[in-house]
Amino acid sequence: MTKSDALPDLSAWVALRGNRPPRALNLLFWMAVLTTLLMFGVGFLSGGVAELREMDPLLIGYVVASVVGLVLSCALWPFLPWSPRTSWAGRTATVFFLLLSLGTMFISNHTTFLLVCVAAMNAVAVFGVAGLLGYAVLLIVFSMTAILLPGLPLLVGVALAIGLTMLALLSGSVYVALLVSAQRAEHTRELLREVARAHEELRRHADRVRELTVAEERARMSREMHDSTGHYLTALTISLSNALRFRTARPEDAWTEVEQARELAREALTDTRRWVRALRPLRLEGRAGTAAMRAMAESFSGGGVRIDFTETGSWPHLPEEAELVCYRTLQEGLTNAMRHSGADRIEVEVEAAPESVSVTVTDNGAGAGDDALRSGFGLRGLRERVSAVAGSVSVDSPTDGGFRLRVEVPSETGAAGRPATVAAGGGL
Repeated sequence: MTKSDALPDLSAWVALRGNRPPRALNLLFWMAVLTTLLMFGVGFLSGGVAELREMDPLLIGYVVASVVGLVLSCALWPFLPWSPRTSWAGRTATVFFLLLSLGTMFISNHTTFLLVCVAAMNAVAVFGVAGLLGYAVLLIVFSMTAILLPGLPLLVGVALAIGLTMLALLSGSVYVALLVSAQRAEHTRELLREVARAHEELRRHADRVRELTVAEERARMSREMHDSTGHYLTALTISLSNALRFRTARPEDAWTEVEQARELAREALTDTRRWVRALRPLRLEGRAGTAAMRAMAESFSGGGVRIDFTETGSWPHLPEEAELVCYRTLQEGLTNAMRHSGADRIEVEVEAAPESVSVTVTDNGAGAGDDALRSGFGLRGLRERVSAVAGSVSVDSPTDGGFRLRVEVPSETGAAGRPATVAAGGGL
């Protein structure tokens, strides 16, 4: 449905406006007044004055009183209260308006009906259900009296009383429904405001968590770089200092120190480049999924270490957090294998299925002890990330050497109802 085909919003016509009536009710009142004036105008133009002279004086008095009541109702209408929390002056104005509405019965039937509707709603607005019932009693008494005094049949009075009473009760019920609807609408708006505030609070909390996560990752990376690159730079400084000290007395030793310093600088450069590559975003140069994982593995190649990358299955639709966990798992496994294990071969296996994705990094190095399995090699932070996406972690260091890290994360279709689990061959 296009915007032009949508239904217009009519809620403003029935909405309560504080101490003022709804627009529809205001329109109803002035329509009653306008149609009455038009009726009298047409009647006088068509010879109604002559008919009025021939009428019974009592009926003429009724008509005049009704017209005066209508005029007073028009004057009183802008000042009527529409809330139970009103002053005694406002309540008095409502009572006076209710009595005036009873005096319009001899103007015309439609005027009486419309004013009864409006008066019943005002009675409910100011005095509640008790006011509506009281007004219904007044309608019965007044309509019966107005019929019996001129000598009209009793059945006419009964029919008029029943009709006006039912009309008043129905109008009051409609107003009560509007009032309840307005209260529920206000409650709904308040709930929506609370939801919006909660959403904003959650967004701020998520931003704060993200900032803390980034700060923690930067602190870990700075420590790792300090231990690796800092070591190379320290050794490089010592070699250059020795070369400067040996340059005259022992030139051969000086050149040896220079050669060693060049080798240290090359290793430091290689290590720095590896860190820069590891800090690239998940979607490397427009690649995602296994393509990004393969590019990540290739960035670690070199330095006498062989990295074999194998993949199976089709990459499912992973949440962004789960995809980032896969990327960080590969980064963590490759970094640990190359820096700590002394391995010359690393195997990376990425197994994709519709329900999950698993990443396994296995090396043939020296392995790891129980302490490292429990908390070393950055596994503590990795465990928290995997748990956050309802995944599982397992680590294993066989007795004959080597180290294996395996992480499995569920896809969006496989995450429903799956609890977060953490497993470890030697404890994590």
